[in-house]
Amino acid sequence: MKYYDKLIFELSKEGRCGFSLDGKASEGYLESIIPQALARGSKPRLPEVSEVDVVRHYTNLSQMNFGVDTGFYPLGSCTMKYNPKINEEVASMSGFAALHPLQDEESVQGALEVYWKMEKMLSAITGMSAFTLNPCAGAHGELTGLMIMRRYHLLRGDMKRTKVIVPDSAHGTNPASAAVCGLDVVVVKSKENGLVDVEDLKPLLNDEIAGIMMTNPNTLGLFESEIGEIADLVHACGGLLYYDGANMNPLLGVVRPGDMGFDIMHLNLHKTFSTPHGGGGPGSGPVGVATRLEKCLPGPRVIQAEDGKFHIEHIWEESAGRVSSFMGNFGIILRAYAYILSLGKEHILNAGKFATLSANYIKESLKDCYKLPIERICKHEFVFDGLINDGARPASVAEDGTPVEAVAGATTLDVAKRLLDYGFHAPTIYFPLLFHQTIMIEPTETESKETIDAFIDVMRKIAAEAAENPQLLKGAPHNTPIGRPDETQAARHPILKYWDC
Repeated sequence: MKYYDKLIFELSKEGRCGFSLDGKASEGYLESIIPQALARGSKPRLPEVSEVDVVRHYTNLSQMNFGVDTGFYPLGSCTMKYNPKINEEVASMSGFAALHPLQDEESVQGALEVYWKMEKMLSAITGMSAFTLNPCAGAHGELTGLMIMRRYHLLRGDMKRTKVIVPDSAHGTNPASAAVCGLDVVVVKSKENGLVDVEDLKPLLNDEIAGIMMTNPNTLGLFESEIGEIADLVHACGGLLYYDGANMNPLLGVVRPGDMGFDIMHLNLHKTFSTPHGGGGPGSGPVGVATRLEKCLPGPRVIQAEDGKFHIEHIWEESAGRVSSFMGNFGIILRAYAYILSLGKEHILNAGKFATLSANYIKESLKDCYKLPIERICKHEFVFDGLINDGARPASVAEDGTPVEAVAGATTLDVAKRLLDYGFHAPTIYFPLLFHQTIMIEPTETESKETIDAFIDVMRKIAAEAAENPQLLKGAPHNTPIGRPDETQAARHPILKYWDC
């Protein structure tokens, strides 16, 4: 084991420390700030290491991380695109970073103006009438949107509408958010072409349906071309259309959910508008609504008075309530604000067009090596269904009569693990669940042709390896700090503490 592979506990030596306080200076200090009832009776079990060992340990760990700043990250349905550093600079400006949410309105007019303008820009981009910026993530936005949907029906005295229709290709957060909101999920099937089956939808529509949740393009990266008819059918039964904005990236400046007939939607600012993504945060999931639902938006919201000043308007009677402690993740909103302004209305449509071009370029370049279940032009992402030649060989008998063992073919998981050896993050695998060996690739618009070509070359090389020697893939990754774990064992018997090893 190399020095830098050791865990911090393994570097520990009794009596070693990184710093020490002067005895007289610290004498009685801890006793003065910690009540005796809360004081420990024994020392905590912590590693004893020098400062330089701590710095080297965590620096080496950080260099093992993978992210959009270190390489290509083609996760489908996640839009892991590069974050321009100007966004970070804007968010870290002292005038923004040092604000406190309880400051007087007069002292935060600039921040309130950002909120107000951001709502207007998102409304223009999406075709919605108004937005709340308070939800702190995409799933939080989904929950907020469904709360608005329920509130709308309850205000009308329509108590029976407790069911939400969700396509079988939907993101997993859709049924989860519906359940958290106390709504029952009804699944509508997809056709062989990957689109919602309108004929399967029709018998599901009745006076118990609160609405339908959809993303367009869907999780296969295909545009729901019958969305106009779906909107008419759902509206005719008294339901609302909810737009899952996770796949908004390819539509920027090209088409708007509001124009498709959607009544409620959320956006993932940390996907579509290039703010940091991953690791459980940070995030932001603004929710937009059509005009008749504005009264149901959660508060507080920022309004502009006749004198031009900005004010915080708190919850009103018909609102769906409050969904965050203050007004959302302001730092993430700032980053998205800078991103939108840097593109402008003249150039924001290039993001969607280049994302679509990149996805179709990869799809067409690899479809002779990987199974393409649906032969259609895609939007920002697409799905393969495993390898065309996975290298599987049945049991047989050699010419000399000796038995030849069967060889299992390489799977989607094996392809994903092998990609790590070549320095690429794996795409999303085994989702959506419409196919057995799903490989879901989303290149985004921020990758160069050289990077995309390198990814294509590696994918082709892995396909050749699978055909000739699938066992090579089954042992992958070979060149990473940690090899392939037993994922089943790790899930069933996780080791969460060092001293349990």
